[in-house]
Amino acid sequence: MTEEHQTLALLLFSAFVAVTLGITTWVSRNRRGSAEEFYAGGRLFSPMENGFAIAGDYMSAASFLGVTGLIALFGYDGLLYVVGFLVAWLVVLFLVAELVRNCGRFTLADVVAARMRERPVRIAAGTSSVTVSVLYLVAQMVGAGSLVALLLGGTSDAARAWTVIGVGALMVIYVSLGGMRATTWIQIVKAVLLLGGTIALTVLVLMRFHGDLNRLLLTAAERSGHGAAFLAPGLKYGEDWTARFDFISLGLALVLGTAGLPHILSRFYTVPTARAARRSVVWAVGLIGGFYLMTIVLGFGAAAILGPDTVRASNAAGNTAVPLLALDLGGGAGSTGGTVLFAIVAAVAFATILAVVAGITLASSASVAHDLYASLRRRGGKPRSEVTVARIAAVGVGAVAIALGLLARDLNVAFLVGLAFAVAASANLPVLLYSLFWSGFTTRGAVWAVYGGLVPAVVLVVLSPVVSGSPDSLFPGIDLQLFPLQNPGLVSIPLGFLTGWLGTVTSAEVPDEVKHAETEVRSLTGAGAA
Repeated sequence: MTEEHQTLALLLFSAFVAVTLGITTWVSRNRRGSAEEFYAGGRLFSPMENGFAIAGDYMSAASFLGVTGLIALFGYDGLLYVVGFLVAWLVVLFLVAELVRNCGRFTLADVVAARMRERPVRIAAGTSSVTVSVLYLVAQMVGAGSLVALLLGGTSDAARAWTVIGVGALMVIYVSLGGMRATTWIQIVKAVLLLGGTIALTVLVLMRFHGDLNRLLLTAAERSGHGAAFLAPGLKYGEDWTARFDFISLGLALVLGTAGLPHILSRFYTVPTARAARRSVVWAVGLIGGFYLMTIVLGFGAAAILGPDTVRASNAAGNTAVPLLALDLGGGAGSTGGTVLFAIVAAVAFATILAVVAGITLASSASVAHDLYASLRRRGGKPRSEVTVARIAAVGVGAVAIALGLLARDLNVAFLVGLAFAVAASANLPVLLYSLFWSGFTTRGAVWAVYGGLVPAVVLVVLSPVVSGSPDSLFPGIDLQLFPLQNPGLVSIPLGFLTGWLGTVTSAEVPDEVKHAETEVRSLTGAGAA
C-alpha cells in the first residue's frame, strides 16, 4: 500500500481510538464503582441502544473480514456462515433472552446457580465462559494482525505482533476504566460506523454491475475458475464425507453457539426489564440481518471484481478481501478515491475489532471475578472487591489472547470463531437449557453438562487438523491428528447434553422442586429479578 493509504488509515483509526478513549475516560469519572455499574452499566440502556450494542458485539472481525473472504474464495459454501450466524438469533430470541434476563444478575452461572449448589456450578460455568471468550478473542486478534499487515504494505511478523499487542492493551484499558457502560457506547459507535461503511461498499458494488445481481453472480463464478460450481454447494465442504460431516458440525456450532456466548448473554443484563431484553434482540436481529445480507454482496463482489487469486495472494485465508475491494471500488491503487475508501474501511475494521474485544474481555473478566474468584477464594481472608478482581482478570485474559493470537495468525477468523461457537454450544447451552426447562436437573448434572461438552470440544480441536497433521495447521511439522473434522461440534454438542442427562439420572441428590418453581415463575414473569 502507498504511504497515503497508511497515513490516512492510521489517522482515521487514531481518531476512533481517541473518541473511544474519551468515552471511556468520561464514563470512568461518572460511574459509581459498584458491581452492577461495572458489569451491567447500571441496567440503564434502552432496547434500541442495547440492540445496537448487541449488533456491535456480534458483527465482529469474523463477519466483516472472515465471512466475506470465505465467500470470495469458496462462493456458496462461504455463504453457509452467514446462514448459521443469522439463524442462531432465533434460538436466542425464543429460548434465552427474556428468561436469562429474569434469572441472572451478571453471568451465565447466575442462571444455573439459582437452583443448584453454587460453588461447583460457578467454577464449571466460569471456566467454560473464560475458555469460550479466549477462543473468540483469538479470532479478533488474528483479524487485527491481517489488517495491519495489509495496511503497512507487507506481512511482517513484527508488524502483526505489535498490532496484536496494541489491540490487547487498548481492550484492557477500555474494560478496566469504563466497564460495561463505556464498552456499550463503544459498541454502539462501532455498529453505526460498520453499518455505514458496509452500506456504502454494497451500493458501490451494485453500481459497478448496474444493480444486476445475476450478472454479479455470473461474473464471480467466471472469475473464480470453478464456473457454476462456485455457486453450488460442495466447493469447500463437498469433496468427501469427512468434509460433509465437517459442514454439519459447523452448522450445529453456529446455530446453537450464539445462545451460549458469554458476551452476548451479559448484554441482556444491561436493560431494566425482560421485555426490554426481548425488544433489544428484535433490534439486533434487524441490524444483523441487514448486515449479513450485505456481506453476501461484498463477498461475491470481491470474487467478481478482484478474483479469488488476488484475494488469496494478499492473505491465504481471505481476511483482507474487504479492504482490497474498497481500494478497487474507490479507483484503484494510487487514486485519491481508492486511498480514502481503503482508509475508511481499514479504520472501520479496526474499530470493529476493538469494540468486540472489549465486550468479550468484560464478559470473561466478569466470569473470573463474579464466579471463579468468589467461589475459590479462601474463607476468612480479606476479600478483594469483585470489580478490582475483574480489572486484574482483564489484564490476564488480554495477555492469554495476545499470545494465542500471535500463534494462530494464519487461520481464517470466521473459522476460528466457529471453534468458539462449538465450545459455547457444547458446554454452555446444555446447562443453560436444562436449568431453565428441566425440573429434575441436579448439581451433578450441571457440572457434568459443562465439563462433558467443554473437555471433548477442546480435546477434539487439539487432535484435529486445525492444530497438526496438515500444511495449514498451527503446527504443520507435528502430527497429533486423530480426529478428522476441523470443527468438533458434531460430537461435542451431543456429548454436552448427554453427560448433563447422565449426571442428573445417576445423582443421589433430590431435585429442589421449590427452587425450580421459584426459578420458573421468576424466568417467566420477572418477579424478583435484579
